[in-house]
Amino acid sequence: MNKIHSTILILLTLIGGACNQSDNQNVPELKNEDKHSYAQPERAVVKHLFWDAVIHFDERYIDATANWKVDVQPNVTEIVFDSHRLSIIGVSVNGKEETWTIGATDPVLGTEVIIPIEASEFQRELDIALTYRTPNSAKALFWAESGQTHDKKHSFLFTQSQAILARSWIPCQDSPGIRFTYDARVRVPQGYMALMSAENPQSKNNEGVYEFSMTQPIPAYLMALAVGDIEFKALGPRTGVYAEPGQLAEAHEEFSELETMMNSAENLYGSYSWGRYDVLVLPPSFPFGGMENPRLTFATPTIIAGDKSLVSLIAHELAHSWSGNLVTNATWDDFWLNEGFTVYFENRIMEAYKGKPYANMLAVLGYRELLETIEQMGSTSADTKLKLDLKGRDPDDGMTDIAYEKGFAFLRTIEQEWGRANFDRFLNNYFQSNKFQSVNTELFLSKLEEAMGPDTYAKINAKAWVYEPGIPSNYQAPSSTRFAKVDSLYAKAGPLNISKEISADWTTHEWISFIQKLPNGDSKDLLEKLDQKYAFSQSGNSEILCVWFEKCIKNDYQKVDEDIRGFLVKVGRRKFLVPLYEGLVKQDRMDFARDIYKEAKPGYHAVSAQTIDKILSFNI
Repeated sequence: MNKIHSTILILLTLIGGACNQSDNQNVPELKNEDKHSYAQPERAVVKHLFWDAVIHFDERYIDATANWKVDVQPNVTEIVFDSHRLSIIGVSVNGKEETWTIGATDPVLGTEVIIPIEASEFQRELDIALTYRTPNSAKALFWAESGQTHDKKHSFLFTQSQAILARSWIPCQDSPGIRFTYDARVRVPQGYMALMSAENPQSKNNEGVYEFSMTQPIPAYLMALAVGDIEFKALGPRTGVYAEPGQLAEAHEEFSELETMMNSAENLYGSYSWGRYDVLVLPPSFPFGGMENPRLTFATPTIIAGDKSLVSLIAHELAHSWSGNLVTNATWDDFWLNEGFTVYFENRIMEAYKGKPYANMLAVLGYRELLETIEQMGSTSADTKLKLDLKGRDPDDGMTDIAYEKGFAFLRTIEQEWGRANFDRFLNNYFQSNKFQSVNTELFLSKLEEAMGPDTYAKINAKAWVYEPGIPSNYQAPSSTRFAKVDSLYAKAGPLNISKEISADWTTHEWISFIQKLPNGDSKDLLEKLDQKYAFSQSGNSEILCVWFEKCIKNDYQKVDEDIRGFLVKVGRRKFLVPLYEGLVKQDRMDFARDIYKEAKPGYHAVSAQTIDKILSFNI
């Protein structure tokens, strides 16, 4: 290890992870479990951050100081942070300039930053300040040029910290088991607004200086920042939407029933604990459907369909206010505790909001995705277990439909065996007793068995669900009467003879089910006639477009090639990119896929680009 004085500029070059702190003093054994962080929270753990930053759009970097309050145990002589390619300019301990050590480095974990301190026989709190600059290639930061935004007038910056990317813009302790509060001061160019996962402004100010406060402790992957030409419009007394001016009206209309969703959620699992719940519509380069940053969900513009047909995604991110944000997976091996619970909760919200038949359609589509994922991975793959072992791997490898849909299927099985009323009582107690804490799979299962009793617990086959691959034999797959009607019409009339009067009332999900039933192979003529009748290739609904283009690729229907190109250049959501690029590769159309990617890549977030790089390079 090399000692480096704080006046020397250091370029830290390897991947690091998100910062976090356990607020759960009753389960200290969780503090040593995370394989994706160098932090040693049992010795010294962050408690509060003051982040002071200046945003430089032209050069694409952030100058900042991260001032941490750190609880230090007796006789501890160093504090450890995670970092990724940050240029550390200076470090101080209680205001005194200090040296630091560059420790271990790893392609996944990144660089260990070790700050020495004088040992004390007493527990104490120290102020640790790190002044630094982000690289213009920081993985969590996406700098959208004006042409990549909706209004095409101003640049836009947004972060994506999950899973271990927070360290690429803030030196921190990285574990979803470590929680902290924070305050921030952010300076931006005039005419821009800054927002964070905290209490937010609702209008721009002339000075371009914004201050933030997050009083509830969060893990670092929930640190978020967005800067752009943004405006706000209220939806209800505690809800609202942010968007670029040219998209604000349609976003406001699309999310107009958000307050109703919140009421449905609270009726299920208790009061919302975060103050406000607002949604920010990001530029199309955002790689995910949504990100559940506390107080401020980041959302893809692809969910704005004009008919509220895709708002289940907002229900999902809202559900994270309980599962994930309020009670968090202790490590990324336990990721299913975040997402499986959230899909279950999302389904319950949508049932209360749209009715049981609608929720059943969502469950069936999710189950189909789960079966397809298991088929691709292999039914015996260790990655189809709920409890993962991601040691030595990027935790993004575990962010598959297994965590989401197999997790949901397991919780659905618990409800079926135990009864909804019993399970709801358990979940309400689970959220309240573990509020602002992190839990692992074993703690959840022990609490579940205690509540259910050994006989009922045995019926759910928990060991098979959590620790074995595939889907246990005791699962009762979901069904949908609305999909059954689509299937019946398809069988009787054929895909070309379903009247517009009948299909006029179909939801997005029924159209998806209809398209998925179309044959694969040499069905170009059928697809052309369907496109003429239903204009699928010109749909304004991204979910329908993606499924339709998948079917066209599988049938080598090349008349829609330019529509596919336009879609892949316009959207950056990984959910849509992956099946289409993979489909083109499977059809031996690598040259076409690479040609599209050459045009589209500058508009993709690093998370999406990294995934597509792999898809297109595997076959070189």
